[in-house]
Amino acid sequence: MKARELPVSTDVVIVGAGPTGLALGCVLAAAGHSFLLVDRLAEGVNTSRAAVVHSRTLEVLEELEVTGRLKALGHTVPQFTLRDRDRLLARIPFDRLPTAYPHTLMIPQNVTEGVLLDRLRALGGDVLRGFSVCEVRQDAEGASVTVASADQERSTIRARYVVGADGMHSTVREHAGIGFEGAAYAESFVLADVVMSWPLGHDQVMLFVSPQGLAVVAPLPGEDRYRVVATVDDAPDEPSTGLIQALLDARGPSKSRSQIRELLWSSRFRVHHRLADRYRAGRFLIAGDAAHVHSPAGGQGMNTGIQDGVALGHVLDAVLAGRTDESGLDEYERTRRPIAKKVVAVTDRMTKMATLRGAHKRAMRNFMIGLLSRMPPVRRRLAMELAGLA
Repeated sequence: MKARELPVSTDVVIVGAGPTGLALGCVLAAAGHSFLLVDRLAEGVNTSRAAVVHSRTLEVLEELEVTGRLKALGHTVPQFTLRDRDRLLARIPFDRLPTAYPHTLMIPQNVTEGVLLDRLRALGGDVLRGFSVCEVRQDAEGASVTVASADQERSTIRARYVVGADGMHSTVREHAGIGFEGAAYAESFVLADVVMSWPLGHDQVMLFVSPQGLAVVAPLPGEDRYRVVATVDDAPDEPSTGLIQALLDARGPSKSRSQIRELLWSSRFRVHHRLADRYRAGRFLIAGDAAHVHSPAGGQGMNTGIQDGVALGHVLDAVLAGRTDESGLDEYERTRRPIAKKVVAVTDRMTKMATLRGAHKRAMRNFMIGLLSRMPPVRRRLAMELAGLA
């Protein structure tokens, strides 16, 4: 579609077609509101990236009628373990959680996005790809969004509201003048999906703590497929099989080693811990990574974003349908920002705890984790936090 063929006006312009924007689009489509969902990429990214869907997110997605499809395509994992090489520090089972989904679901992000996109299209919506947002402005009557197509042809759309679901470097957040306080971690992170022989099985997500940095190993759908996440001082653009194997050898189990047979995909990224000062500036709202970014420890990022999208969809529906006035939009920030603030804090503590240096500090950490995790109330609380049910 060319820029000049875009509609002149709509109820909502959503910028960014990741899981957050897609979830929001599904809610608005189901409610019968007009919207444009635009993304600068010509096609969706065909890589796994975020791969964890937690219990609370599966509950939230029931209303979009995609939970069953996600479960059919994913791999359910009933427990989380915390380890110091061969030593099991804590086992956090999910099987007694008060939910219909007492497990973590491992599923690549591109598959999750594909399921959400299929549902959006079934509801009559779609994604307009290859459009970059150049400018957003607002006035008393509405907002104007100027977009440019791949050939730099520009068009301006009028909307009642604009939502930035466009990631950490959000154009909408920047134009809205919303602060994004926080900092970056000194380390970079490597991600890799591998086929490997793994001695600890396919039924748990494992976080290894180490003075060299943390390492997470989680099973993926498919035989002997795993996701590996690890901190390194300065990761290469495309981490190699040798690097991933060396990280597992240094931080994973030592008595029975892993053996990578195939590197399916790898990447690197730097992680920030940041939280937006506010989620709304007049007719502009933000969600997902545009509003909060944090360590991947615990796999909370995409989950928090999807839940943002659904919650914001309900608030916008109520305002657009006239069931509440515009002040109802503030309810979105009141409910969602405290959750993100807690997630940023908890994942920051997990990251710092996992990377403690010094034998005495590590010994004390291991002792306290072992002691506390043997207490059923503490173990249940940790499971509730990880599952997003707390």
